[in-house]
Amino acid sequence: MRIVKKPGYAVDSVDRALQLILLLQERDWLRIADAAKVLAVAPSTAHRLMSTLVYRGFALQDDQHRYCAGPALRPDPAAGQERALIAAARPHLEALAAEVRETVNLVERVGATARYLATVEGPQLLRVGNRAGTVLPVHLSSAGKAMLSTLPDQMATAVCTRQAQRGGTAMAPGELDRLLNELGAVRRQGYAANLGRTEPDLAAVGAPVHAPHQPATLALSISAPLSRAAQLQDPAVTGALAKACRELHAALP
Repeated sequence: MRIVKKPGYAVDSVDRALQLILLLQERDWLRIADAAKVLAVAPSTAHRLMSTLVYRGFALQDDQHRYCAGPALRPDPAAGQERALIAAARPHLEALAAEVRETVNLVERVGATARYLATVEGPQLLRVGNRAGTVLPVHLSSAGKAMLSTLPDQMATAVCTRQAQRGGTAMAPGELDRLLNELGAVRRQGYAANLGRTEPDLAAVGAPVHAPHQPATLALSISAPLSRAAQLQDPAVTGALAKACRELHAALP
């Protein structure tokens, strides 16, 4: 057995990032405080390293600020299918981002969560950054609500109830009734909105990618600073979003 020594020229930040990757492969979930303790660094340093791994697909974050291994660390058929999906969707994301001049996301529903698969940032100086790798409760994000709207109310209720039973973010009293009312509005207008709900300074609109009368597991969303929330709900923008969803659905195998 060859003894491997740490090279004298080792770059500390790279070494720590690689240690984080090993931790993500060993554990189901990892918190920043635990990562900082293992790496013997400040939590802020661990957070910067983890954010970079999320950006590159090596980690995913859930709504409880925990991290798990991302698609780049899962060389299985499902990961290959995901890469193919993202590759097929990217031209549509780029075209929509160029048209509406805002950040566009491809989002997948996985059970009771909305997982951001890919992002194309808008061209404006003040814009929403890359959200790929973010995981949110499905009932909070605009894309998640858009996908829930394609389910009957009974099934949407079951999805959100299972989330709370599995230790996710529980809905506040009365929130389910408000959500079901909102899903009715989403079905009528064709898109869902999120105005400062998940992040105080962020607004988004989302629409499902699906055939008529079928449940959606994919959605597109457009994100912008909250100061441009009104522009996001302009008929020209929501119309472009709906058109992109139809074209993406037609392009998928």
